[in-house]
Amino acid sequence: MTKNKIIQTGKDVLNTEAKAVKALCNRLDENFAQAVELLSRTKSRVIVTGMGKSGLVARKIAATLSSCGTPAIFVHPAEAGHGDLGMILKEDILIAISYSGETREIVDFLDFVKRIGVKLISITGNKNSKLAKYSDVVLEAMVEREAGPCSLVPTASSTAALALGDAIAISLMKKKGFGEKDFAFFHPKGQAGKKLLKVKNLMHTGKQIPRVTQATPMAGVLEEISIKRLGMTCVIDEEDKLVGIITDGDLRRMVQKYKGNLLQKTARDCMTIDPITIEKEELATKALHLMEENKITSLVVKNKKGEIGGIIHLHDLWRTEMF
Repeated sequence: MTKNKIIQTGKDVLNTEAKAVKALCNRLDENFAQAVELLSRTKSRVIVTGMGKSGLVARKIAATLSSCGTPAIFVHPAEAGHGDLGMILKEDILIAISYSGETREIVDFLDFVKRIGVKLISITGNKNSKLAKYSDVVLEAMVEREAGPCSLVPTASSTAALALGDAIAISLMKKKGFGEKDFAFFHPKGQAGKKLLKVKNLMHTGKQIPRVTQATPMAGVLEEISIKRLGMTCVIDEEDKLVGIITDGDLRRMVQKYKGNLLQKTARDCMTIDPITIEKEELATKALHLMEENKITSLVVKNKKGEIGGIIHLHDLWRTEMF
């Protein structure tokens, strides 16, 4: 097999699977909306099951649902009859995946499921199958053909089922109002969660914030910067609002400017007016971008009234390992 034929085979497979997924769009109807509505109302869990390749798809769908705020677990249909049925509660909802809709292990599994009153959503390529007849909601995922020779290997069908599962998860996520904050809560160790961290989750607050008045002598400024150990201090007015900052870099420049007279100056003489600031609800990634763009190591967190809410330092971002 030549290199060109290998490349063409890959393209054929991808095209076949892409067509299978695209065809689902035309068949998405009220049954899909009904499935999402049913899932959104459950106070228990979603059980996802499938055999073989469908089982692998089922595991992924369960994982996606869970990460998007809908508790879900995978139950192996062949293991169910050997004790795993005990994991299933009548308040659960079952999503069963079988392209033929006649998979013996799943059909046997369904007798118990329907006996205890569990609602069933099926993803199948055969709307006249036993699985479909057992179901409360049928999501048809028929494909024209599989990508492999003689349509023997589950490829397009498993991709279609996987895509349909993703469509359910994202629609359910939006239906339940599951947002960025919730997603970050369930992904504290992953890169996705880190990217959704907000400034308020990382900033220094309260007594940790270095601050001096405009009239503070530079000896006092040096002391405040040294004690708070953030490499800077805020300069505030009589109403405790930000009017400027003094950083380690500013101190070095002031030493060159005033020579031996630096300690005779006040914070007002040495501060940088109108420093770059950020609001606490902004993403930490935006704070990182501002620091890198302006070659600074700290940002004052300020609200619209000019009040200081905190300080976020480059080291705080490093600790998250987001970069």
